[in-house]
Amino acid sequence: MPSPIKTVIPLYASLVMIWALTPLAIVWSVADIPAMWALVLRFCIAAPLIAIVMAVLRIRLPLNRTALHSYVAGSFNLIVSQTFTYLATSYLSSGMIALLFGFAPIMAGVIAFMLYRQRLSGIQWLGMLVALGGLYLNTMTGQDAGIEPIGLLFMFFAILTYTVSIFWVKHVNAKVAPLAQASGSIFISVVIALTYIPFIWSDLPASLPGAQSLLAISYLVLASSIIAMFCYFNLMQKVSPTTLSLATVITPVLAISFGILLNNEPFRITMVIGTGLVIGGLLLYFYRDLKHMMSNAATPDSQK
Repeated sequence: MPSPIKTVIPLYASLVMIWALTPLAIVWSVADIPAMWALVLRFCIAAPLIAIVMAVLRIRLPLNRTALHSYVAGSFNLIVSQTFTYLATSYLSSGMIALLFGFAPIMAGVIAFMLYRQRLSGIQWLGMLVALGGLYLNTMTGQDAGIEPIGLLFMFFAILTYTVSIFWVKHVNAKVAPLAQASGSIFISVVIALTYIPFIWSDLPASLPGAQSLLAISYLVLASSIIAMFCYFNLMQKVSPTTLSLATVITPVLAISFGILLNNEPFRITMVIGTGLVIGGLLLYFYRDLKHMMSNAATPDSQK
């Protein structure tokens, strides 16, 4: 029987790589069309595609009350969180968006403390302070780095709704197949996205977006909305919410590198130091979780 860690690692690695490219894809997708239209198109295209996948694989979509509740909870990770993220693209670089999402584990820890009274250790408090210090250093480069307070506010709500979704889906515990959970959440997201149209109708694009925007939207539909959500909901059934949110600790370095290499985003030593402090603080915050994961990976199957 395969070790659970061996089934988790490929899913985890795929999710990290897809998420690392997602902020850049979002920024590119809104280059030629308004942000909210790019978001609506993303989910309206993803829905029929994932429906076809479900039909080909003959996977049933449960429609009982518990399953529907779980789909609504999952949609908060999709349409709700992404709405705030798309709004933030006017104020933040793709690298900064990914870096801010690295604070999701701290948000998860705070929510766990509020809901389950999980106490924070001294090293976790230290990690939080170091990470916040790194964020402050990055923000101090403010105007030059294209950072505005409203962008930070949008990202706060994006991270909050993303983290709440993890705990909400876990709490509902609908026990539906990962692809069914992803599909149901996307379908609910489409319904919510359609309610945006009356408010953005005046911004309806007059022409098709350019090749780069179309490529980015295609990536967001196939990779970020379908493949990533399959990995995400599959992992949600296998690991804890805090362990799952650790993926956002790994993605910023990759995302910032992609932004610099592919989007000519500015390279500044203060951002490098600040990013290092943020990631270092987050690693301190989850030192015990990482140590536990590594010890489990090193333990032979026969001893588990």
